[in-house]
Amino acid sequence: MKSIKDFDLKGKRVFIRVDFNVPMENGKITDDTRIVEALPTIEYALKSGGKVILCSHLGRPKGKRIPELSLKPVFEYLKEKLAVPLYFVEDITEESVKKIDSEVREGEVVLLENIRYYEGENKNDPEFSKILASMADVYINDAFSVCHRAHASVVGIAERVKEKGIGFLTEKELKFLNRVIGKPERPFYAIVGGSKVSTKIGILKNLLSKIDKLFIGGAMANTFLYAMGFNVGSSSVEKDYIEIAKSILYEAHEQEVKIYLPVDAVVDREGKACCVKLNEIEDGDVIYDIGQDTVEYFAEALDGAKTVIWNGPLGYFEKKEFSVGTFSLARKVASLSALTVAGGGDTLAALKLAGVLTAFSHTSTAGGAFLEYLEGKSLPGLAGL
Repeated sequence: MKSIKDFDLKGKRVFIRVDFNVPMENGKITDDTRIVEALPTIEYALKSGGKVILCSHLGRPKGKRIPELSLKPVFEYLKEKLAVPLYFVEDITEESVKKIDSEVREGEVVLLENIRYYEGENKNDPEFSKILASMADVYINDAFSVCHRAHASVVGIAERVKEKGIGFLTEKELKFLNRVIGKPERPFYAIVGGSKVSTKIGILKNLLSKIDKLFIGGAMANTFLYAMGFNVGSSSVEKDYIEIAKSILYEAHEQEVKIYLPVDAVVDREGKACCVKLNEIEDGDVIYDIGQDTVEYFAEALDGAKTVIWNGPLGYFEKKEFSVGTFSLARKVASLSALTVAGGGDTLAALKLAGVLTAFSHTSTAGGAFLEYLEGKSLPGLAGL
């Protein structure tokens, strides 16, 4: 794949697929991380004399114009950040393309309205893809987070534009992820949490052939513990995946990968948070965090790591009484002399609350694309480039 640096952008229309899917409250952006991370690519295109057309989604409007999901607040934000003329295109039509061509000059920026307002986006409609492609002399994908989607602004446009490549953010994502799944420095450890085993089967199976240790937490650990015969009370268990959990445990043993599961837990017992040993869990208990013994057990086993990848929190960290496990391990990983990579929205939110987000070597804003890449799947958005 080519980088944005490989093209002569002078006087050309540079169509950049970005990810401005940022959290908002009352029409105000509450976390601008994704926009800030896209700025180096945008500024490079401007300095190189390009006419920049920015395309992003916000939420899941499913082809409908939902005012709360408009990108107008992002437009106002960009006007403050970029000291260049900015234009907002509310409707993507052949007429608006002609207007962009005639009115936008070198070093200026156009922001298109939420691309998912259009049914043709999710359907990768050929006619809609043609309209998008007609705006571009050069197509740049700087939204790794949507590269697993076969959408018009990701795949359809790339099929119709000759000069195409990736921006600096996508380049950075791939650089770190390839270091992790290519030839990682060992020992290589993986921490996998979150709520469901069902969404992590692919990543677990693919990582088993590469890692030395696997740490499992979050609600998904309940299914593994249940499969091993432990009583997990009234905690969430995916009973349809018990046999798969057993097969992962067996496969790890065969590949000499040591699996670390919780040895105690913080449970909700009649409305109170209690730390108990596994054999002390009662039928009405609900597991919401790993216990202090597990924190120490995991932390000690992480010593000496040279590469660590993390996806999924280890407990219900949004509530203070169930946040200790995730936050403690986050600080431990941040202190390691290792390549540390974390990905997924909940994971990053937890690392931010723990105060260690910037202490990791790389934090990926991608969710589904991050997981699918680690599963070894081909991503449509990258294949098209």
